[in-house]
Formats: sequence, structure tokens, C-alpha cells
Amino acid sequence: MKIGLLGGTFDPIHNGHLILAQECWHILGLDKVIFIPAYISPHKEIPDNVSVADRLNLVRISLEGEKRFEISTFEIDSASTSYSINTIEHFREKYKEAEIFFIAGADSAGTLNEWNNIEKILNLVTFVVATRPGWDEKSPYEDRIKRVNIPAIDIASSDIRRRIKEKAPIDYFLKPEVVKQIRNKGLYQ
Repeated sequence: MKIGLLGGTFDPIHNGHLILAQECWHILGLDKVIFIPAYISPHKEIPDNVSVADRLNLVRISLEGEKRFEISTFEIDSASTSYSINTIEHFREKYKEAEIFFIAGADSAGTLNEWNNIEKILNLVTFVVATRPGWDEKSPYEDRIKRVNIPAIDIASSDIRRRIKEKAPIDYFLKPEVVKQIRNKGLYQ
């Protein structure tokens, strides 16, 4: 079995995340991709008016009916800062016989030397770095990561949050059901 792990704040989850998961699923021949929303990211701040439950609900809405993808609440259930090593060890234990691929965006490549327990992470999983427009950083671990070229989809959660605050349209960046939920709950205002 081949499993992809895709963690993040998903703040909010957008079509770029879904395309990343789809392309990795296809290119790497994965059986499934598990989305793992962070409780607290060690690298990002989460807006005050968006709860963990809100972010998780947006991920659920995005993945509804999708057979290739599933959600894990492992990091949310931990109720603490989400470090990749803890998540990877959990899934390594859960799927002892599986080949596990840890999927990250190109923006992560240049900072891997700052990650908690990066050597151990690289020994436990195949570390996948997906291409992203504007990011061409080389990793200090270039020989130990797998690069995956995906279509250039330049969507960022930070831009979506900015657009919401500016009352700019966000349609087509996110699934329609997610846009509706964000508007109905007044998220990211």
C-alpha cells in the first residue's frame, strides 16, 4: 500500500491543495492521500475568528464524496503544536507495511534544515516536494527528497484571506460549498 500524507493549516483549504493531492496521488501511484489539518502550526499564525473546528469543517466539505482522499484528526486531537515527526511516527505505526510519502510544497524545500528531527523524518518516509510557481529553492537535502512536477496553480491561503478582507471575489479559488460556508459563517473577515 502507498499512502500520501498532506498536512497543513488549510486556512482555508483551496483548489491548489486539492490539485496537489490529486497530482501526487496520480504521479506517485498512491492508494490514498490523507489530509491532516494542524491544530497549531509551528510556522504559521491562524486568524482569531477561525476555529480549529471551522478549518476541519472546510476540509470535510472539500473532500466530501472523494474516494481517493480522507481526513485524519490526529494533529487536531493532540491539541498541541503539530510537528511533522509526531504525525509521521503515528502513521508509520498505524500503517507498518505501507510505503509512506510525506507531501510538502516547494516553499518547504529550502527550510528543511530548520525542521524538528528532519533526519529521522527522511528515514521514515519518502519526502515529496511539489513544484509551486515562484519557488525554486534547492534543499540542503536535495538528494533525499523526491520532486514532483504539478501544474502551476498559484493559489495561496494567505491571498484568499486577504481577498476576503478586501471583499474581493473568491469564487473559483475554492470549491463552491467552501465559499458558501465561509460567507455564511463570516470567516476571515
